[in-house]
Amino acid sequence: MAVAFYVVAGGRQNNKNDSCLCTSSGLPPFSKTYVGSICCCYGVPIPDGDAATTPEEAEKIAQKLGKDDMVIKAQVLAGGRGKGTFDNGLKGGVKLITSPLEAKIYAEQMLGHKLITKQTGAAGKLCTAVYVVEREFVRREAYLAILLDRTTRGPVIVASSQGGMDIETVAKETPDAIFSTPVDIHTGVTDEIAFKVAQALGFSNGAIQEAADIVKKLYKVFQEKDATQVEINPLSETVDRRVLAMDAKLGFDDNASFRQPDVWSWRDTTQEDADEIEAAKYGLNFIKLDGNIGCLVNGAGLAMATMDIIKLYGGEPANFLDCGGGATAEAIRQAFGILLREPKVTAIFVNIFGGIVRCDNIAKGLIATTQEMNITVPIVARLQGTNVEEAQRLINNSGLKIFSFTDLDEAAQKVCQLSKVVSLAREIDVNVSFELPL
Repeated sequence: MAVAFYVVAGGRQNNKNDSCLCTSSGLPPFSKTYVGSICCCYGVPIPDGDAATTPEEAEKIAQKLGKDDMVIKAQVLAGGRGKGTFDNGLKGGVKLITSPLEAKIYAEQMLGHKLITKQTGAAGKLCTAVYVVEREFVRREAYLAILLDRTTRGPVIVASSQGGMDIETVAKETPDAIFSTPVDIHTGVTDEIAFKVAQALGFSNGAIQEAADIVKKLYKVFQEKDATQVEINPLSETVDRRVLAMDAKLGFDDNASFRQPDVWSWRDTTQEDADEIEAAKYGLNFIKLDGNIGCLVNGAGLAMATMDIIKLYGGEPANFLDCGGGATAEAIRQAFGILLREPKVTAIFVNIFGGIVRCDNIAKGLIATTQEMNITVPIVARLQGTNVEEAQRLINNSGLKIFSFTDLDEAAQKVCQLSKVVSLAREIDVNVSFELPL
C-alpha cells in the first residue's frame, strides 16, 4: 500500500503581501533544509535563507543575509504557525525582523519551546529549529500543486490565482477559481500544458514564461523523487516580476524509499510521535486519534470499518492501528504496549479476521499478552475466520476478563458501553473492575 510522507516547508506572515520559503519537517518529517535543497537542485527559485538550531546560528544567518527586512519562522510540523502561541507566552511562530540581534532574541524564545496551533492541539509541537530568510515583497500569490489522482490514475496539476493561507476556502466557496489538468505519464508536462497552468496562476505577462518553466521543473521533482504531492503555496510574483516558491509541501511514497536514499536520509524524527515511531519498528501502522477506545485490527480496510462502527455506537476511537494481514502474537503484545501507554484509553477493541492467520493463534497471543501485562481496562475481542471456534474456547476457558464475540455489532456496542462505564468512574475518581459473565 502506498503511503504519502510529507515534508512541510514554510508558513506565512500575517501580512498578505509578505512571504518567504522556510523549510521544515514532515510526517514523518525530514531535515529542515531538505525542501530548499531539492528546490535549488531542480532550479526552482526560492528566497535566500537557512535553518538554525541555536540562537547564535540564527544571528549568524541574519548577518550573512545582510538585509534590513527578514523573517524568522519556527520549524514545527504544523500549519497555522503565524497565529500560534508558544508555551512561554510568545505570540506567533512567524516574526518579521530587521536585525541579527532580533533573530537571536526570537530564536531564544522559540527554540526548545512548544508551539500550539490549531493543528497541533493543546499539546503543541516542540520547536527544534528556526528558519531565517530574507523578506520578499510580492504583488500576486498563487497556488500550484502536482498530486496523484486516483480518478485518472496518474498525476494531476492543480492551480489557482488565489493562493495563500485561504486556498481551502477558495476550493470550497469558489471552485471555479481552481484549474486542474491531468498529466499523461508517457508524455509528461508539455510546453502547452505548462503554459496553460502558468496562465491560470494569474501572473502578469512578463512572469508567465518563468512560471511555465517552474511548472515543468516541479513535475520533474514529482517524477524523479517518487513524490505523491508537490505543493507550492504560495507561488508568488514579486514586485520586480520574479516568480518564487515561497512555501512548499512535499509528499513521498514510502514504497519507493529503497530507490530514494537521498530523500530518506534527510528524515528528522524529532518531530514525530514517539509511539508511531515505535509501532513502525514492529510493522504496525499506528496513528493517534482523539478518542478513548483503543483499537487493534488487522487490515487497513477493517481498521477503518472498526472506527466507523465505534462512532456509530457513540464511542470515539483512540487510534488507527493496523497490525497487518499476518498478525502475530508478538505484534499483538507490542500493540498492547503502545495502546496502554495512552492514559486516556478506557477500553480496548481487538477486531481480527483470521484469513492468513488462524484465530486460535491470535487468541493464544491475546491470552499471553493479557496475562503478562497489568491491564486494568476492559478488553473486547471479536474474532472471525479460520479456527474461530477453537479461539472462542481458548478465550472462554482462560479465566481472563476478555469479552469475546463473533458478531461485530455486538462487540462494538459492548466496547462502547464498557468505555463509558470506565470514563464515568474516572470522572469521580473511582476504580472499577469487571467480572465475567456480566
